[in-house]
Formats: sequence, C-alpha cells, structure tokens
Amino acid sequence: MSFQKVLIVDDEAPIREMIKLALELEGFTCLQAQSASEALPIIVDQRPDLVVLDWMMPDVSGLDFLRRLKRDDNTREIPVIMLTAKTEENSVVNGLDAGADDYISKPFRPRELISRIQAIMRRISKITGDGLLVVGELCLDMKGHCVFVDDQLVAMGPTEYNLLKFFMGHPDRAYSRAQLLDQVWGSNVYVEERTVDVHIRRLRKALKPAADGVDCGRFIQTVRGAGYRFSARLASL
Repeated sequence: MSFQKVLIVDDEAPIREMIKLALELEGFTCLQAQSASEALPIIVDQRPDLVVLDWMMPDVSGLDFLRRLKRDDNTREIPVIMLTAKTEENSVVNGLDAGADDYISKPFRPRELISRIQAIMRRISKITGDGLLVVGELCLDMKGHCVFVDDQLVAMGPTEYNLLKFFMGHPDRAYSRAQLLDQVWGSNVYVEERTVDVHIRRLRKALKPAADGVDCGRFIQTVRGAGYRFSARLASL
C-alpha cells in the first residue's frame, strides 16, 4: 500500500503551497483546503489517503475537526498528522488522544513532514498487508494472534499481546501510563496506572525468552517523566 493523495488543511496559503511543492516532488497528489468546512466535502468526495491538518483555524479548530473525523465510521481510518504551534504537553496529548496519528510543530522542515508521512505509510502497509508487524527480530502475527522472536514462538498473556500490538503500531513515541490504559485497556475500565508497570515488566521478560536469546525487550524503553516508548531505532543509541 502507498499513499497517493494527501489533503492539506491550513488557513495560511504559503504553508499549504510549501507542503504541496515538497510532497509533489515526492510523487504525491495534493488537495488543499483553507478551513474545516472546505475540507469536509473534499474528504467525502475524494477520499484522501492522509490529511495534514493545522491545529489553529478560524472557523472550526483542527482538534475539533479531528474529533469529528474520528467519530465518523467513513473517515475514522484516514490517518491525520497535526500541524501545531502548540508545544505544551497537554496540547500534544489532547491531539493524540483525539486520534491524531502524529504531530509536527511549526516551524518545520518539509523533509521532516515527509519522513513522518512515510513512517505512517510503512505502519499502515504492514498492518493492512499480510497482517504482520515486524521490527528487527520481533514479529507479531495479527491473524494468528501470536508473537515470534528470532522465529521462536513467544508465550505471553492477552494483555501483554495487546500492549505489544499497540506499541508496534505506534513506534518511536512516548506514551504516558494513562494513555496506555485508554488505548489498551479501554477508557471505560478502571485500572490503577501502576498496573501498566507490571505488564511492561512481564512483556519485557517474555520478549527475552532465553538467557542467550535475542533480547527484544530492549525495544520497550522507560522515558523518565513521560511513560514508555517502543523503538528499535533508539534502542541502539
């Protein structure tokens, strides 16, 4: 799977044009809208593969528009990257909690945005292709509901499996315990936040099945003051 059509929603024409030029050089087809009200019929009629959405817009905020898209069964699966000048932690958390797949802070380099889009492309491709999520020696088979490390079947409980599935689908980003509870356990289930720590320890242990085996537990990293992050790239640093 590859993305071909990207909708850029921003009330500043120079920013839209900058993004459009950069993406078209990479082979994307770009659509443009300067407001949420203008973007909605484009999404319905032309079904973009991804939306680049500005947070601050004059009629409906990008955050409110994102929530609307994620409530609708017809649009909730469209990936969204938020553009924001809001770098406060709460603003970022609100965007991710509302369903954004990623965010990028202004000002930014077009190459950085393209890299974020390509990362989402790779993730979606893995999920929708053969049902496998693969990171290094670690493989999660969603169809078979099982996990392999270096081609060896790994035994783990259902909560650890669901936690790993979420992590592998959202790599290189730190999540708080509260966010993990909402994403993995569900927002309607009351569980103490420290329960997350217990399952993280179990998951790390499961991902290193033998003393001399491959340690994929290193992919799950503690981020001081933030929570946890899954990353093969940062594990080697």
